[in-house]
Amino acid sequence: MIRFSREPLYASLLPLGVLLLWEALSRMVHSSFFPGVGEVLGSLWTLLTKGDVEGIRLHEHALHSLLRVLGGFSLACLTAIPLGILMGLREGIYRLSKPVLEPVRFIPPLAWIPLVILLLSGYWRYLFVIWLGAFFPILLNTISGIKRTSPTLVEVSRSFGAGKGTTVKKVVIPSALPEITSGMRVGLGVGWMCIVAAEMIGGERVGLGRLILKYSELLRVDMVVAGMITIGVVGLLMNEVLLRAEKRLFIWRREVSL
Repeated sequence: MIRFSREPLYASLLPLGVLLLWEALSRMVHSSFFPGVGEVLGSLWTLLTKGDVEGIRLHEHALHSLLRVLGGFSLACLTAIPLGILMGLREGIYRLSKPVLEPVRFIPPLAWIPLVILLLSGYWRYLFVIWLGAFFPILLNTISGIKRTSPTLVEVSRSFGAGKGTTVKKVVIPSALPEITSGMRVGLGVGWMCIVAAEMIGGERVGLGRLILKYSELLRVDMVVAGMITIGVVGLLMNEVLLRAEKRLFIWRREVSL
């Protein structure tokens, strides 16, 4: 007897239930405060085809936000991963850096925005805030991945005559890759949240954060929700891209190990 899994059915029923609940609640409250599903979808279509009050279309807002995030995220990877590898390998450097990095880590990236507005301008404001938001998840996961490398793997590599540099390159770093990529996904998510908030405070005309702020001032809740949905969808797509890249990377690692 063939048995079918119920998981796909449950996975499709949950979003449907959320939409039905949303629509039911919207009928109990005035649409100005709680727009229905149809109204929000109509607003999304308007933003896609006609643009906002300034004629800027939704894809332009999303593209500007995405480019800002990718710039800051790339910079975070270029700085956090090498530093994390170094701190993971050298206990002395880790202990020396910890008193400085630990207090900074607990300062929310958005708390830097007033200072950033005073010291930086334009694109550099967003670059710094995104870099700061993505930096620490990547750094900490890289350090953790390096430190958790199995000593047995290192000893086996050394027993076959591999030098220290070769062991780090061929054993330690590949072993730490799962945690590094996990930190990259977390860092990208934090950076995405930071850019949306930073755009609300910054003076740029274009960006998803600016779009939401613009319509919140006009009391257009439907447009605000449409912007929020766009933020969630773009964030989900970015996370999915990294997940797929991670799977391919680990397939490559398994092939090399064989």
